[in-house]
Amino acid sequence: MPQPKKINNGAREDGDLPLVLAITGASGAIYGMRLLQYLMEVGQPVDLLVSNAAQRVMLEEHDLTFGDDIKGGLLRYLKLPDTVPLKLHTLRDYGASVASGSYRTRGMAVVPCSLGTLGALAAGLTENLIHRAGAVTLKERRTLLVLVREMPFGHIQLKNMLALSEAGATVACASPGFYHRPQSVSDQIDFVVGRVLDQFDFDNTLFKRWKEESRPIYQNVSKSGKEHEGSKS
Repeated sequence: MPQPKKINNGAREDGDLPLVLAITGASGAIYGMRLLQYLMEVGQPVDLLVSNAAQRVMLEEHDLTFGDDIKGGLLRYLKLPDTVPLKLHTLRDYGASVASGSYRTRGMAVVPCSLGTLGALAAGLTENLIHRAGAVTLKERRTLLVLVREMPFGHIQLKNMLALSEAGATVACASPGFYHRPQSVSDQIDFVVGRVLDQFDFDNTLFKRWKEESRPIYQNVSKSGKEHEGSKS
């Protein structure tokens, strides 16, 4: 569950403040959707931004189509009720709450972060509400995390990541570890999402942490390297 911090005189806590989540057009939309699912399940308010390219990725990777109902489509896909604390913003609404620094938030996560969004944030461009919300998060000295999913990285992308890091952002890569002994693709997704949540001080148990008890990746492997029938992959 989220571990809130006191704000100012203690009248309001971080748990009451929304987290801004942007899902952009990099492969790995499932990371953003799983993060959204977790936040909704723990009752964390979210201001959501979904780029057009992200919707195309969701179509290619998950056969998801939304029409004019992105929020409803996501809630149905993630098996969430329509009563969850989720607000969806359109990318051209520069009058939206997240466009202003006076609108207090827990920070912003861009999951996954496309290379185009990475470049715009590093350059301080505000061509849409995702860019504007990111710029606001940086100037207000709040946590901004960008989860990049790409390989290899070119020189320009590395410079953009360095520029964002120097500006105060947290730059992460969607590269799951293996020390938690994953048993499925879902385990690897949860590892990455759990580490993203860590950056915002959410006390989560989505993955087994270092030195916690865990199972071998392959429990029944013969000397030839082949798994015995019935073992997990």
